[in-house]
Amino acid sequence: GGDGCVASDMKSAVAAFAAAAARHIAKGMKGSISLLITGDEEGPAINGTKKILEWMTQKGERIDHCLVGEPTAAARAGDTIKIGRRGSMQIRLSVEGIQGHTAYPQNALNPIPILATLVSQLAAEPLDSGTAHFEPSTLVFTTFDVGNAASNVSPAEAFAACNIRFNDLHTPESLSRRIEQKAKKIASDMGGEISIETSVSGTAFLTKPGAFTDILSKAVARVTGAAPEFSTGGGTSDARFIKDHCPVAELGLAAATMHKANECVPVEEISLLADIYEAILADYFSAQPG
Repeated sequence: GGDGCVASDMKSAVAAFAAAAARHIAKGMKGSISLLITGDEEGPAINGTKKILEWMTQKGERIDHCLVGEPTAAARAGDTIKIGRRGSMQIRLSVEGIQGHTAYPQNALNPIPILATLVSQLAAEPLDSGTAHFEPSTLVFTTFDVGNAASNVSPAEAFAACNIRFNDLHTPESLSRRIEQKAKKIASDMGGEISIETSVSGTAFLTKPGAFTDILSKAVARVTGAAPEFSTGGGTSDARFIKDHCPVAELGLAAATMHKANECVPVEEISLLADIYEAILADYFSAQPG
């Protein structure tokens, strides 16, 4: 929190787009514009955009294209457009062995070496080397827990967890199979029971460069004097839900202060982003038939 809470991520983009839409409409241009402004984008994301999209589908409302105002810029508004996002999933690994006295290890089955072997293999093996539009997928361990305070007892269970950020070479199912195969082999070799729990925050997607991204790029270049870079880096956003309904891209402010106390954005950047959005609306609707 702070005085400028969510100024960058992403109330300023909402204000910029509202201003751009008002200018566009005031000029008497044709077109249908909807602003989807919700909460619950981060965390479980049970409500918000997800529920609104479900409601729109039930009502027969169709979206042609969507532009999300997530903070995408490296330094200046318009310098980067996200045309996709990596997927994200969490894996929790648990190994059940047999508790025992450290003086008699032959009477126990220590789960720690078993889990350590699985963790080491998963951490050491690259998932891929990236694609034309995506950087390599990553698997990062976030915890390794035993919680054993006794110095002369080997534990019965051990736990670890990791987060995977994956490109469009993978699905949650293919990654789960990969981990399950390794776990099965290690359990067969070393013993113990290995359990795997997964939760998926989003799947990887790409809006392939084409007519829609050309409109965005040319409008940005006209306003800022420089063509934007296309990127798929960063975390997840509501675009992971929107991509199931229409082509989607993300264009917003710099992310330097997002999620920090006193999050802030220069006023001239907000004004620039509004000009960019207005240029996109003008070009988009002039390119549509009718």
